Amino acid sequence: MAPEKRLQPHIMCGVGDVARYAFLPGDPQRVERIASHFDEARKVGDYRGYVTYTGEAGGVGISACSTGIGCPSAAIVVEELMRIGVETFIRVGTTGSLQPGLDSGDIVVATAAVRGEGTSRSYVPVEYPAAASLDVTLALLDAAEEFGVKVHPGIVLSTDAYYGGNEEALRTYGAANVLSIEMEASTIFTLATLRGKRAGAIMVVDGNLVKGTGKGEFEPGDKTGELADRVQSSIDDEIRVAIRACQILEEA
Repeated sequence: MAPEKRLQPHIMCGVGDVARYAFLPGDPQRVERIASHFDEARKVGDYRGYVTYTGEAGGVGISACSTGIGCPSAAIVVEELMRIGVETFIRVGTTGSLQPGLDSGDIVVATAAVRGEGTSRSYVPVEYPAAASLDVTLALLDAAEEFGVKVHPGIVLSTDAYYGGNEEALRTYGAANVLSIEMEASTIFTLATLRGKRAGAIMVVDGNLVKGTGKGEFEPGDKTGELADRVQSSIDDEIRVAIRACQILEEA
């Protein structure tokens, strides 16, 4: 009798459940949305908010697993997915703009991330760079160009505290041409590099902190922040770009 498959303790998936490529949205509901863009997909895990689908798009196997909000949770997902076969990670998410000319619905491709969070420092000193993999970044840029989707490549800032914004720090990073702020990319990039894997990130802007239009309270039914029509349309665009990037990487 064959031994039972061993499962990872948080994502509840094992070897054979996931593909070599994995998308990492924060929102569990976005995993199903990503899977709807695949040619075929099946749910392989749903535990503690970590929802995982695996499918195929254009002949390439791709999984998607939610990370929740923040680097500690994202690190758990990346570590456990690596153990069961994922080799390339692409964060598919949202981000808040730190630049006056970068508005809701625009798309950022992160080339690197400022390690303004604590999780990655548990692995390696802060001087170690959180850089996206060059081939993944180029594949995302090539895919966007192929689809005619405008993207903004550059550095992003990863932070731990959504409501703990330091206005002076944000102005400093904005002046340093950091494009936007988010909560997972730096740890994803750091872990991938440390473990000899690949990682990239593509994110839709859902608010502008410089203009005071970041996500906040709203009335029920209002389409604001992430719910705005242009943001929702761009989320579908970023998913299509990420899928095509995997196909480009597979063809290389």
